[in-house]
Amino acid sequence: MQDNRNGHGARGRLHRWPRWVAGVLLVVIGLVLVVGGVWLLMLGGSAYYLATGLACVMSGVLLWRGNARGLWLYAAMLLATLGWSFWEVGVQFWQLLPRLAGPTAIGALLALPIVRRRLSDAADTGTRWGLGGIVIAACAALVGTFLIVPVFEVSSTRGDTVASLDPSGTQWTDYGADVFGTRHSAAARITPANAARLEPAWTFRTGDTKANMPGIKSISFMATPLMVDDRVVFCSPTGKVFALDADSGRQVWLRDPHTRIGNAQMLNCRGVSYHADPAATGMCAQRILSMTVDGRFLASDLATGRPCPDFGRGGTVNLDEGLGDVDPFRSYTSSPPVIVGNTAILGAYVRDNYTRDDPSGVVRAFDVKSGRLLWAWDSGRPDDAPPLKAGEQWTRGSVNAWTAFSADPALGLVYVPTGNATPDHVGTHRSAFLERYASSIVALDAATGRVRWAFQTVHHDLWDYDLPAQPVVADFTLKGRKVAALVVPTKRGEIFVLDRATGKPLVPAEERPVPRGTLPGERYAPTQPYPVGFASFAPPPLSEAGMWGVTPLDQMWCRIRFRSLDYKGMFTPPSERGMLQWPGTFGILNWGSVSIDPVRKLMIVNSAAIPQEVRLFRHGNGTDRPALAKDSHAPGYLPQYGTDYGVSLLPMLSPLGIPCEAPPWGRLAAVDLTTGRIAWSRTFGTSADTAPLSIPLPGAFNLGGSATTAGGVTFIGAAMDDYLRAFDTASGRELWKGRLPAGGQATPITYVSRRTGRQYVVIAAGGHAYMGTTPGDSVVAFALPTR
Repeated sequence: MQDNRNGHGARGRLHRWPRWVAGVLLVVIGLVLVVGGVWLLMLGGSAYYLATGLACVMSGVLLWRGNARGLWLYAAMLLATLGWSFWEVGVQFWQLLPRLAGPTAIGALLALPIVRRRLSDAADTGTRWGLGGIVIAACAALVGTFLIVPVFEVSSTRGDTVASLDPSGTQWTDYGADVFGTRHSAAARITPANAARLEPAWTFRTGDTKANMPGIKSISFMATPLMVDDRVVFCSPTGKVFALDADSGRQVWLRDPHTRIGNAQMLNCRGVSYHADPAATGMCAQRILSMTVDGRFLASDLATGRPCPDFGRGGTVNLDEGLGDVDPFRSYTSSPPVIVGNTAILGAYVRDNYTRDDPSGVVRAFDVKSGRLLWAWDSGRPDDAPPLKAGEQWTRGSVNAWTAFSADPALGLVYVPTGNATPDHVGTHRSAFLERYASSIVALDAATGRVRWAFQTVHHDLWDYDLPAQPVVADFTLKGRKVAALVVPTKRGEIFVLDRATGKPLVPAEERPVPRGTLPGERYAPTQPYPVGFASFAPPPLSEAGMWGVTPLDQMWCRIRFRSLDYKGMFTPPSERGMLQWPGTFGILNWGSVSIDPVRKLMIVNSAAIPQEVRLFRHGNGTDRPALAKDSHAPGYLPQYGTDYGVSLLPMLSPLGIPCEAPPWGRLAAVDLTTGRIAWSRTFGTSADTAPLSIPLPGAFNLGGSATTAGGVTFIGAAMDDYLRAFDTASGRELWKGRLPAGGQATPITYVSRRTGRQYVVIAAGGHAYMGTTPGDSVVAFALPTR
């Protein structure tokens, strides 16, 4: 008798364990939702999570007890979730997914007959069609909205324009293809009709990897090569200069400057420059100009790679002269100089948010033959200031210009995109002189360095919204009027179109009121400029309903973060409470700039953004690290020495490491330059090579540039997955993608070999340290098959 009772008890416990598991699961999920829901409600947020949490707890308790009403309660909660989700976000699949997927999966498990029968003591719970029907409805909603997810947000109605130019000697002689920065090639042998046949042609590895350099903080290979006289020339992150055969990728020469690596924040070299003297012959008649992170400016012979003996001292100029006390690894030149005539003009990078006592951001011009300093423009000095006297220094902490410049030789102007005077997120220390030309396009006379005009895109910049992109010189007809334009992409996603001779807006720009902060001693600009009547890539404002996550739990966490921080739009002032910066300091448009197809009159723009949390920490003497900043991470806490505040910069991510803003995060678009409107816009790239479980979320973050061709094909890497892609310039249709050995956070080039007549597409595949893309040291070429 005792044995029978024991057996019956064991069988009973075996029968009841599913309800216990289900009950515990729902109670645990419910309690998390209740706690988070109360927190969110106290912050003024949605009551849904609290109500849903209570429903889950009650359902779990009932199921633990074998009460069929637990299933009915869960069914009611799932039905309410379905209705609430559509009410809050409509038919947007990526917004519906985190709201419905998890609860629906649990509902589907509970509705299985083999499970349902063990969840209740009742013979028939009546939930077969109740809960099951709601699960089917939720699944149908997800599948239906997924099927209508648009690849194109704007579809093109334009037809292609047949190119008529394809010189056999097409080269890529400047960082932006030409001194204007158009990133356009006359090559037309690769077309939308044959691009799908592209295949790997050759690969070259530099050997510059983090594994080969112990102690390096970060390294990124983002160089844009040049192709001159059938030689592909580029720099590696350590400043080595390579020349490769354009057809085979075989190394022709290497100049290794044996750079002192030290403590550079990020090893990087974006490219080199080329100059030819048609009146000269022999060594260095054609020369390559490059820089190193330890403050040297080099000139090398294109044919042999040997140092040009007439340039500086043995082919080297010291860029640290006149800068005073310099930590060469906090300030260095990473972008190639622009060359106008025999003058090479270059700026310098300065580490963000570190100290107000940075080296000067002076822009300098050197004679490309002798290396002699011709002129210098220091924004911290009067425009008519005389040259430095012996022993004097350029203004410390003055506005710097780290990205690539462009020029109009006919006007004798070089266009300099500037940043703000660091530190970036506090402006109490900035003088009127340091503010004049901050976050601006400054047109300098290429012969004298004098300011001819300036246009400021952000007033009193507290957001690190410096101008990161090479401005583009282009002539086109806009709204029936021929314009000689300078196109200025910004981190904000706005594109200013200026008269390149005068700096006056060709597209109207209006000043709009922006919020003011309350930081003691800080000044706040009352308005900021916005272009009117031209395509904008600025994202819509953030909202609690727009917060995202993979599950309702991390979505709730993102909602709590949103409600816990200041947010009043793009120009929300930094604060000690913390604020949401949208876009973050990476911006929407960055150093990849834009490319312009002058035949099709289209401008290709790749854009991306994720929110960023910015929090100021008060410190007494500007040298101590606040304890509250201990949770900061990449780039983490930055001291802003010389001010009253340090700052932490955190990407706004869920606990699972997913952005709190719903995908797609990255897009590729074309702007019709005759109307100023978007001609087509589509999602671009995926997260397949970086996301957990290789989940290919669409439209991932991207960083890098595009190149257009007369053949009607646009090439771009940039995305977080390891591919180079080809798109039909006229329609945006993806034509091809080629696998890369590492992230393609660079700008591709294309050229036609004079020797073989074959068109190649070449990109540096080395990844980006801060984006977490696959690191590497490869230069990869693709071409059409010869057979």
